[in-house]
Amino acid sequence: MIQLGLIKAYGINYRGAILKIKKSQDYLQPIYEAFTNAYEAIKLLNKKPDNEKICIKIYFRKDLFTDQDERLNFESISIEDTGVGFNDIEFERFINLDDTSKPFFNKGSGRIQYIHSFEKTHVISIYKDETSKTGFKRREFILSKKKAFLDKNAIINHISCEDVDATETFTELIFSAPLKDNFNEVNIDILKENIKNRYLALFCENRSCLPKIILQQMVNEILTKELYITKDDIPQVDKEKKIKINFCKIASDGKGIEQTDKIEIFELKGFKINKAQLDKNGIKLVSKGEIAQDLKLENLLSDEELDGYRYLFLLSGDYISNKDTDTRGCFIIPTKDEFKKEANLFNEEEILLDDLQEKVNETILFLYDEIGKRKEKKQEDVEKLQRMFLLSPELIKEAKIRLNDTEEDILEKVYKADAKLVAKKDAEIKKKIDALDNLDPNSQDFTEQLNHEIDDLTREIPLQNKTALTRYVAHRKLILSLFDKVLKRQLIVQNGGKRNEDEKLLHNLIFRQKTDESSQSDLWLLNEDFVYFKGTSEGKLGDIEIDGNKIMKQELSEEELNYRDSLEEKRYEKRPDILLFPQEGKCIIIELKNPDKNISDHLLQINNYASIIRNLSNPEFNFNTFYGYLIGDKLDADDIQNKDSAFVNAYNFDYVFKPYYRILGRFGREDGSLYTEAITYSTLLDRASKRNELFIDKLLGTISL
Repeated sequence: MIQLGLIKAYGINYRGAILKIKKSQDYLQPIYEAFTNAYEAIKLLNKKPDNEKICIKIYFRKDLFTDQDERLNFESISIEDTGVGFNDIEFERFINLDDTSKPFFNKGSGRIQYIHSFEKTHVISIYKDETSKTGFKRREFILSKKKAFLDKNAIINHISCEDVDATETFTELIFSAPLKDNFNEVNIDILKENIKNRYLALFCENRSCLPKIILQQMVNEILTKELYITKDDIPQVDKEKKIKINFCKIASDGKGIEQTDKIEIFELKGFKINKAQLDKNGIKLVSKGEIAQDLKLENLLSDEELDGYRYLFLLSGDYISNKDTDTRGCFIIPTKDEFKKEANLFNEEEILLDDLQEKVNETILFLYDEIGKRKEKKQEDVEKLQRMFLLSPELIKEAKIRLNDTEEDILEKVYKADAKLVAKKDAEIKKKIDALDNLDPNSQDFTEQLNHEIDDLTREIPLQNKTALTRYVAHRKLILSLFDKVLKRQLIVQNGGKRNEDEKLLHNLIFRQKTDESSQSDLWLLNEDFVYFKGTSEGKLGDIEIDGNKIMKQELSEEELNYRDSLEEKRYEKRPDILLFPQEGKCIIIELKNPDKNISDHLLQINNYASIIRNLSNPEFNFNTFYGYLIGDKLDADDIQNKDSAFVNAYNFDYVFKPYYRILGRFGREDGSLYTEAITYSTLLDRASKRNELFIDKLLGTISL
């Protein structure tokens, strides 16, 4: 007979063992553990389960001493079942912390979740016993990690074991005094949904012969609500298929991974469920009949529905259950990266999570044509993104893009794959260069060997540089596309009822306002050389600097002050749209106008900027040669020439220019010169597009913008 009182453990220290088994992050885990044990106890009867029952009761005490009449305080949770009970065999297993002899893939550690969450777990069990005069015995014990228990290296206090008059087996487990978690918000509605979701695989497998599952809410010992889980709550399996997965091992060279001939069989069950009953599509790994972990469903978004249905897939198998850890639902099934990096932590041969995911998603497409069609649609979207960003098919494949990846996910994966590819190619190029050390000019085949190395190196370098060049061209293509959309007023921000901000949009697209990083701008839209010049965008004229030195004089004579501020203009406060400084003595002035403004109304603006810079800039800069670009979209050559006859038509009539304008020198300075162009945004776009098409044609062939 098993002793009464505190049951002291030998060969194990409970304080240390309890710390090793972590408390589950799911505060309902103890209830799940107890429910699992109750179901397994019924299975051990070897009788039809549908004649048995599991009853979960939540006890509350109504607070009678406050004005909040409806406030309920949690008291305890009990789980009753009509299973085999805690006979001597089952109790011995319960006592031994690491006992795994119980079937159903048990690790023997679920009871630790009880004591992690509750100060007291009280168990009363009636079981059959041939040595009893009545044929039944009643066992009572308490589970706890209170100091009085652990000081005796015990977690179980065996209170009694005696004959009892009974006709059926029965066990009641009562959780009370939560240690940390707040159970006041728990109710049987929440619990029913959680148990349904948690045990969906188990319930689906046994839909026709489930025990009666009852949930009761008790307030001050009075039953106030009762729910059931029946076969009507459980979807029927729609399709199922067995899946074979090969084990993998580290390759003989110690670097790669290779498949072995050993295989494992898994079972995939598919459920097609009305969208009102299933919130999200998904693939779930099933361990011991419980849903325990997600796999990524690649061909449907989580909340997507097809013709009013969502899809749930359950993958089960002995391999998964055997891989479950002491904290139920936590697996040790490695990914390829984990297996490769830390092979010593795993078996010599393992099933890899990546292979499981890939095979399951392939099988889903085989089982459901409608999802296959969805994949084709998603593939078209990926290909559109591929064309837009000029991504190579090889890079897409290397990045392992999933069809439910967002555009941001896709680009992030591609760029990571790109970085790995570049690093790999760099290493290969270095090997080729290092190989030159082994060449001997005196050898008979020196020329042949040298040519061989040159050929190899020539093949590697273009592969390395192609991605960087492609991204460079793709950036330009996107900027041109955005430029075109702004001009056509197709952006949402342009149609929101706010004031016209087209000029601001175009300005920021070309060279972000109030910045001075011209190398990070898209000034190539105007001229390829402009991105290499120092410059600023919409900076105050009096504050603009070159290499830390202000370009405008700060100490002015009275005459110079009058010139600067005449007509109350405050010219140092003005903000030229873009100023660039290509070299000593030269200055480029770019003025961007709203597309709905007439360019000819602004012909003097660049002249004025050139004059103030020529005459009030610091002498060391000696700005004497200016280039002006007046850009808008309402340009009429005749109108411009009527206002300033010095403008002439360009040879292809798509812009007008003034080859020379004298900038009058003052305060002892010589005259300067100004060359000016008036041009439309549309012309800029057309020119830049043609230049970009040449790049694309050289790199990837002709691609339509």
